[in-house]
This record gives sequence, structure tokens and C-alpha cells, in this order.
Amino acid sequence: MHPVSLRRLRRVERINLPDLSTVLDLNLRPAVQIAQALLPTMKQSGWGRIVNISSLAALGLANRTSYGAAKAGLISLTRTWALELAKTGITVNAIAPGMIETEMFHEKVSPGSKEEQLYSSMIPMGRFGQIKEIAAAIAFFCSGEAAFITGQTLFVDGGASIGRSLI
Repeated sequence: MHPVSLRRLRRVERINLPDLSTVLDLNLRPAVQIAQALLPTMKQSGWGRIVNISSLAALGLANRTSYGAAKAGLISLTRTWALELAKTGITVNAIAPGMIETEMFHEKVSPGSKEEQLYSSMIPMGRFGQIKEIAAAIAFFCSGEAAFITGQTLFVDGGASIGRSLI
């Protein structure tokens, strides 16, 4: 299945069930497989960090049932694994990016377009996130300073998860 077909926006009554299965499989299965592959070594060393990448869409966005469900599933895995691994020295957290300025974003939204202005106006900070800001959040969760943080989801979204600015 071509990835472009998975980004197609669909109302709930028009969801293609094979596409739903593919989106869930592409987002959840690798997280489980990677965790299973690395956990024996992490447990043996008594230390480890798992950081899942979710999305602002986990909170619900119209026409994004499949993607939102998959990203909400990653938050559920994060919380469940954090409980299961709490006494092992392994922490499990998630990053939930909002609109991040990437090549893929600009394939859909032209720089300087009215559409880009509309999207940025929905973000309280009035701008898109940068890849380095996501990397910094991941680096924090992987650091020793985050050793007492587990089961959490950090929304790196310019305030979009808390609502729109009234100004």
C-alpha cells in the first residue's frame, strides 16, 4: 500500500478497514518489536530509555481516525510499559509533536501560502515547530535528568494541545 493513500483524510463512515489496519500496524507493531528486541539488554544493565513518538492527533482531529487512533495507541503503550518497567531502571515516555516544519509538511503546504498562514494561526505560539525541538525533547527524556519521569507524554506543539490564542 502506498503511504500517500494512508494520509487521505476520511470521515468515519468512509474509513477503509484495510487502510485502518495498515496505519495501526505501521505505528504500533514497530514500537513493540523494538521494545522487545532491546528490553533484555536494558533489563540486564538496569537502565534504559524508551521514547515513543505520538502526535497531537492522539487528542482527536476530524477526518483522522486511523492516524489518531494509532498515535493514541502509542500513548497507551507508553503508560502501560512505564508501569510494567518502573522497577527496572527503564523509563518509558512519549513525545507528541504538533505541526512540525518538515519536507513532508511542505510537500502538502507551500511555504508562504495562505494555507501555511492559516495553519500557523491555529498555533498559540504562531509558528511551526522545528525538528531540532523534537530532538531536544527526546534527548531530555533519554538523559539522566529525566530518571524520575516515566509514563508521560510531552506535547511539543507550540500550545496547540491547550487551545488557540484569543489574540
